[in-house]
Amino acid sequence: MTDCTVFFQPHNKAVIVPRGTTLLEAALKANITMNNLCGGDGICGRCKMIIKKGAIPEEVSGKLTREEIKKGYVLACLTQITQNLVIEIPSETIVKEKIVDDEDAERFREFGQLTFLKTEFQFSPLVRKIYINLDPPTLDNNTADHQRICEVVRKKTGFTSTQMGLKIIKNLPAILRENNYKVTATIGLRRDIAEIMDIEPGNTENRNYMVIVDIGTTTIVAHLIDANSIKTLSAKACFNSQGIYGREVTGRIISAEKRGDTELQKLLINDINGLVRGLAQEEKINFKDITAIVCAGNTVMSHFLLGLPTRYIRREPYTPISVEPPPLRAVEVGIQINPRGLLYSLPGISGWVGSDLTAGILATNIMEDDQISLLVDIGTNGEIIVGNKDWLVACSASAGPALEGANVACGIRAETGAIETVFEKNGKIQYKTIGFVPPKGFCGSGIIDIVSVLFSLGVINRQGRFFDRKDDHVQELDGEKVFLLVEKGKSHHGKPIYISESDIENIITAKAAIFAAMKILLLRLELTFHDISRFYIAGAFGNHINIENSINIGLIPDIDRKKILFAGNTSIKGGKLAAYSNNAFYKISEIREKTTYYDLMGADDYVDEFRKAMFLPHTDIELFQGVKTWHKV
Repeated sequence: MTDCTVFFQPHNKAVIVPRGTTLLEAALKANITMNNLCGGDGICGRCKMIIKKGAIPEEVSGKLTREEIKKGYVLACLTQITQNLVIEIPSETIVKEKIVDDEDAERFREFGQLTFLKTEFQFSPLVRKIYINLDPPTLDNNTADHQRICEVVRKKTGFTSTQMGLKIIKNLPAILRENNYKVTATIGLRRDIAEIMDIEPGNTENRNYMVIVDIGTTTIVAHLIDANSIKTLSAKACFNSQGIYGREVTGRIISAEKRGDTELQKLLINDINGLVRGLAQEEKINFKDITAIVCAGNTVMSHFLLGLPTRYIRREPYTPISVEPPPLRAVEVGIQINPRGLLYSLPGISGWVGSDLTAGILATNIMEDDQISLLVDIGTNGEIIVGNKDWLVACSASAGPALEGANVACGIRAETGAIETVFEKNGKIQYKTIGFVPPKGFCGSGIIDIVSVLFSLGVINRQGRFFDRKDDHVQELDGEKVFLLVEKGKSHHGKPIYISESDIENIITAKAAIFAAMKILLLRLELTFHDISRFYIAGAFGNHINIENSINIGLIPDIDRKKILFAGNTSIKGGKLAAYSNNAFYKISEIREKTTYYDLMGADDYVDEFRKAMFLPHTDIELFQGVKTWHKV
């Protein structure tokens, strides 16, 4: 038998997979989203399943307790399928529905309109519809149909060059004559050429939509906009299904080398199609009226989107295939919009700084400012931009996923039940969850808070170790000290919620990588943090972090708080600007050309700066005068 059938309860879903497939891969094929944070490395211990019927090769994970092993628990990522199985998935293993469109999605939506539009960008969308009312040809004016349409398009758009596909040209005479020469032309920007993508009967100018997508390593966000006004109609988010092959992009590149780039591209395209489908259904929009999709993301995600090989990005000299791909037919990569609809993958800067940052530069207007600004996108891969209207310099640092809930024993994604805020009140440590429901674990903002509060109250020292003093909340679990925030029986799943010394070490490591990268970049430019006039924090995650707690642990610098600005999802905002105006689209190309990438791999002192930042808040306490003055330790 080469194939096996796996039946999943309580979903009542069955899939047929080849022998040797892992349970995690089988669950993905069944479209069941798992609470897996380590990318299938067997580290996080979240993807627990119970074998109800059938047998598996014996392999016991240290992440399972004796009780769980006796009950038939296994880790899905480490369990290969060799025969037909019936599997039960515990409730704590199951992530909520794949597409997030309830209160959790509000963390990703950035639902406001384009109130930040700059006056220099005139309305000239990447794809527009133009109603054309031609006079029928006569002996005095018998110009060819094709040329007459192109002439009108050039006059109305201002483009000197136009093109039209052979299929459109063939259908043109019938459409014109059957509709009394009243038609609508769909025009898409292809470099400096206006492509006449379609000719429709009658006036369909008011039915023109685009989708703007932020392809995050962890989360994919999509906004449906009216192309005539760039008004946001709806937004949805989902977790990136590629996470099964690694939480970090490097892990996914390695997986792609083993499995082929097509497998990871397929996961990404399926996610995007699911979001587009959900948006269209919600707004009762026909797919053929979605004429373009604008995507931004890190360079690895952009490569996966287009099915480009990613292996060269992680190998010296770290060369991407393309950082500025041309507009393509969306159908070429499998995206389901108008069959002739265009995919705009925004330009990036290097193999490790992508189009999410060029979109961020555009959205924050850093490139037009006299004063110096810093933009940091805090995530698995911390990306940093410093500059003004005269120059821009970028770098990136691999921070790891601890600040997003991974590599933390009780860490989870930002979803209902996640502890997002931790604070001290009347001598007691308290918390708040997303949705105000019983807690499931810590999300990123809650992780920063708990470390900061423990440090401020003198529960942990500057190395993140627990002090040897009496505290009922500090206990020993599996030979390691932990701080117990939620007792057994009081959480959503009945299990205790805590943070351990190794969790805190992972958090300190992540924040040290980002802070050291910012410090090195400023040193190379002969600047300090106090020379920065605006300190932008980008990303949906950034909107929810506490500034004082972030400074307290040394994640962001101790500077004038008025300079610190939450920029929101600048990837989406920059994408909307590009969709709104072809001048903004061209501006992103200028930003790419103007920005210099500084590779931290060549910085001999980066390791030294990283080590200095491996303390709370930092080895050099003089950098954090505010922390020094109010700290209770």
